[in-house]
Amino acid sequence: MSHVLSAVAWPYANGPRHIGHVSGFGVPSDVFSRYMRMAGHNVLMVSGTDEHGTPILVEAEKEGVTPRELADRYNRVIVEDLAALGLSYDLFTRTTTRNHYIVAQELFKVVHRNGYMIEKTTHGAISPSTGRTLPDRYIEGTCPICGYNGARGDQCDNCGNQLDPQDLINPRSRINGETPEFVETKHFFLDLPALAEQLGEWLRSREGWRPNVLKFSLNLLDDIRPRAMTRDIDWGIPVPLPGWEDNPNKRLYVWFDAVIGYLSASIEWGRRTGNDWHAWWNEAARSYYFMGKDNITFHSQIWPAELLAYNADPGDYGTLALPTEVVSSEYLTVEGRKFSSSRRVVIYVRDFLERYGPDALRFYIAVAGPETTDTDFTWSEFLRRNNDELVAGWGNLVNRSLALTSKNFGQVPAVGPLTDADKELLAEVKGAFKTVGELIEAHRQKAAITEAMRVVGAANKYLSDQAPWKIKDDPERLGTILHTVLQAINDCNTLLTPFLPHASQKIHNLLGGTGVKAPMPQIVEVSDLDGGPGYPILTGDYVSEASVWESTPITVGTPIAPPTPVFKKLDPSIVDDELARLSS
Repeated sequence: MSHVLSAVAWPYANGPRHIGHVSGFGVPSDVFSRYMRMAGHNVLMVSGTDEHGTPILVEAEKEGVTPRELADRYNRVIVEDLAALGLSYDLFTRTTTRNHYIVAQELFKVVHRNGYMIEKTTHGAISPSTGRTLPDRYIEGTCPICGYNGARGDQCDNCGNQLDPQDLINPRSRINGETPEFVETKHFFLDLPALAEQLGEWLRSREGWRPNVLKFSLNLLDDIRPRAMTRDIDWGIPVPLPGWEDNPNKRLYVWFDAVIGYLSASIEWGRRTGNDWHAWWNEAARSYYFMGKDNITFHSQIWPAELLAYNADPGDYGTLALPTEVVSSEYLTVEGRKFSSSRRVVIYVRDFLERYGPDALRFYIAVAGPETTDTDFTWSEFLRRNNDELVAGWGNLVNRSLALTSKNFGQVPAVGPLTDADKELLAEVKGAFKTVGELIEAHRQKAAITEAMRVVGAANKYLSDQAPWKIKDDPERLGTILHTVLQAINDCNTLLTPFLPHASQKIHNLLGGTGVKAPMPQIVEVSDLDGGPGYPILTGDYVSEASVWESTPITVGTPIAPPTPVFKKLDPSIVDDELARLSS
């Protein structure tokens, strides 16, 4: 048993999240966390909404509300959507809490004290039409390194290199298309070159990372330079140094404070529960950071560098462990196009869940998501996966087995002498726990759910081969077949619990089980621990009643009622309906 930190990327609170977002940070982190808890580990899964920075400021101005009002609205929308998806956060909080401000400012002060936060005069972009500061991420142009005509002022997503806005060829404002003016301004820079050797040693010592993530991360070392950690903006965390903290137009860079959220959320969880958060932040613990590939830079370079700079002479929080692994997924596109809320090429999580439910989405992401390569979501493929695999495969096995049992016995029947076929199926299902578990722990979730569904297929074949519906005069053999397949279903249900927690609970109940099979997150309204406004959090008890990762015997005599379908078969017309929604 070990302490395992699941550090989940913070969804940005400038609007509702779409299914591309949760395919990167949401479902993979929850599958992993649920499995690790079932396997007996002490898991702490934390995240929250990221609420500072320019996009929220721009959107708030557009809507005529304050940034805090906008953040409050979308924080609640995101909390509700992630709860409905069944993501088992120990704490899902936000970056506008007083606790987060305190933790972020403490790390900045210690990194500055340790000599890794250097003050430099640089050039900032100004909008000629408004006179307002134009942050880096709101400037686009051609990358001077790779020629990509969509690079941002802070980095190029095509080649991964760090940039400054004035480096861009033909820079333009993303807000109104005008060419920015560059003026002198002072900022604090994280001295990445001074940390480059340590970063390189740490990265080269990583084992088991997805090759694309590690290669990308190591390539970042080729062009490492100081990176600004403050911004000319009035929405964010004040810079906690004399001469800076009272300046209303200087704030910490949103990506400096956002990654600190993993630590501040752990500390908030510890304060709320009375548990010692340090156990998840020392070298004996393991920590896994889940995100999409556009955030690799911040988690394999910026965050480790912040931690190394802090650990040089630690502050009040003591020495903090660097990530064990950065688990990054690639991009999910939709019908051949990149997700874009502004262009309405988007499928929002809430809309998807209302029409098709959480497990249909979780299944698709697990079995066909962008684990190591960019993947295109199509409605026709979603329909096929749902109807042919989830409904006709797993759902049909459960339904026909329970219907036969209910009709012939009304309870779990006694088991007689086992044939080789019976023994072979039971051994195959029991052996899958090791295989599927090891694959999930290695972040190979596609292979893991494929193996689990292969075992489901073996159980379906067993049932068809044994044909219990043809047995008329041998109740002992009939009972043995149905007992065997019910045992296989019970164990397959455990194998699939991390992926399909809602269905898992339903099947557990259909099998006559009591209590909680797959604990769900709860939305709780809380007060700010340090006097700020209250807010909703996600939290839950995922340990006391949850099932364990092992084969558990079914109990003879347990009543079995006629089943109701666990999954919904979808009409082919949904493809045209959804394509029409996208087109409109």
